[in-house]
Amino acid sequence: MSTDALCESCEFARIDEETGDLICDALLDEDEMVEFYRSSGGCRYYRFYDEYKMVRKQN
Repeated sequence: MSTDALCESCEFARIDEETGDLICDALLDEDEMVEFYRSSGGCRYYRFYDEYKMVRKQN
């Protein structure tokens, strides 16, 4: 699975309204950001976005 496919299902992903690009909205400090850009493996900040998570808690 490509990194882009993972980003699309990530809790931190959002579409920039001005450019239309997919952006990571994870709050990272400077060191974490450098590690994020240098990493060639999977993203360690990835969290699956489950839009029905709240509904299951209510039931």
